Amino acid sequence: MARKPNSNPAARPVASSSNTLSSSGRLVLHGVDFSGADGGGAAKIRIAERELAPRSAIHVRGRIDRNGLRKAILESAADGREHLWRIDAPFGLPLECFAASRPEGMAEGELSWRAVAEWMAGFDTPRDWRGAMRDMSKREPKRACDREFRTPLAPMNLRVFKQTFTVITEILLPLADAGIAIEPVSMPAGGAARVRVAEGCPASILLRRGWPARGYKGGGEPPRIVREEIIRLLRRDGLEIPSNLAVEAIHDEEGDLLDAMIMVTAPLEVPIPAELAATAAVEAWVY
Repeated sequence: MARKPNSNPAARPVASSSNTLSSSGRLVLHGVDFSGADGGGAAKIRIAERELAPRSAIHVRGRIDRNGLRKAILESAADGREHLWRIDAPFGLPLECFAASRPEGMAEGELSWRAVAEWMAGFDTPRDWRGAMRDMSKREPKRACDREFRTPLAPMNLRVFKQTFTVITEILLPLADAGIAIEPVSMPAGGAARVRVAEGCPASILLRRGWPARGYKGGGEPPRIVREEIIRLLRRDGLEIPSNLAVEAIHDEEGDLLDAMIMVTAPLEVPIPAELAATAAVEAWVY
């Protein structure tokens, strides 16, 4: 099912090389452990939340699917506070994928985040899209932000391609059409936005802080002990984690809840280098 491009220039979001997520006023930080599973995510998505000003303890929403996530982001614009939604999924594709050839109908000058996203939305399934990518090149290069933040997997990797496809086509593109700011690839004209969505990566956050970034997922004693250690480090970092949530996260062998909680730490705030601003406006950046 092909998606019609946004043909209204006034409504078309403008890409920005913004590299700061600082905010004034009441800010709510949402950490989203995303799911690209079939069936709209099958209510597997976990969301941890906390208010930064005034400071509040973490709370967790019940599991939702991708439709529920998109609705929650849109509804957050109406409560008078500022919101930052940090989602654990790749927001863009590497420019290197398009260096040798372009998708049919996409001229070189049209290579923007929106053009790529709308092209992706023309495929019926994530697997159809990945097949088209592999027809262009069998390589699975990483983006500039993947190298900078040492993310575990490239966006087209077999373990993550469904997340890449669904977050871009089912979450980000509709939100951008609704005027929601997608850092830094699709920023509404006029600058300030009360609701912003940014790419996060739990492994990158853990690595930047020098905390255990591997070995916390899975059953048995070693992973559980690592999860306990990460909870301890999060609390030492100032996060108020209620006991019931700490226990649930420690016993969650898939690490979904812990990943969501990791992403309500302060954003990484790593500036986009000037020489990468144009690249990040297409490939995205990690916050």
